[in-house]
Amino acid sequence: MIRVVLALLAGLALVGGLAVSPAHAAGPKWVPEQGSSFQIQYSGRLDLSLPVDVYLLDGEDTTAAQVAQLKARGVRTVCYINAGAYENWRSDKSKFPRSVIGKPLDGWDGENWLDVNRIDVLLPIMSARMDVCAQKGFDAVDPDNTDGWSQNTGFRISKQAQINYQIALAGAAHDRGLAIGLKNDVEQLPQLGSVVDFAVNEECGAYNECDAYNDFLASGKAVFNIEYEGDRASVCPGRPDGMSTVIKHWSLDAYRVAC
Repeated sequence: MIRVVLALLAGLALVGGLAVSPAHAAGPKWVPEQGSSFQIQYSGRLDLSLPVDVYLLDGEDTTAAQVAQLKARGVRTVCYINAGAYENWRSDKSKFPRSVIGKPLDGWDGENWLDVNRIDVLLPIMSARMDVCAQKGFDAVDPDNTDGWSQNTGFRISKQAQINYQIALAGAAHDRGLAIGLKNDVEQLPQLGSVVDFAVNEECGAYNECDAYNDFLASGKAVFNIEYEGDRASVCPGRPDGMSTVIKHWSLDAYRVAC
């Protein structure tokens, strides 16, 4: 059981035995503007030519040269890492002890849920991934699968444990000058809206959840929304003012329809 103790005098949070800087201790060098146009691509031949403000790209598969190519024309970049699930093809897969690897993610071969109670184990791994993001020149990080508390992971993950993990991730990102998003996990927006710098959502249109972002958008923060072609919202959905939306293939290749 992970114990979280706020060391107010020291200005630190002790999370899983680790001293973690507060989420806004350093702060990011850049945060996305609300309404920014974006592309998200994780598979296929990378198309860097789109006239958009922001690219969301895989942190391991994208090279520093590709990030620099985008930066040269003023495009900002967000680095994808899988913070809540183990992937059996990643170069750092051997760093995960078997004890933190849980049940498979339904429909995603080679992925298993992680025990986010074990911040002491996971945060150093994720921090190393963020180091790579920063070294490659990314501006922000997009940690995926941070909703294990509501999934069948094989572990007992409480709502508070999930929040603790997201706070720890935010602190690590901000310490590296990176902005950080909240991926899905709509139910915890009220608790985490002030911790993260933007949000990435999949299918709020398909599930009629986009209005859950009203307060987050009202605070001035960006929301990047992805709907999938052929799903329940294969056309641009009705959505709150300020939300940025694209229609994509499930494979997240170069295909893109802007809303």
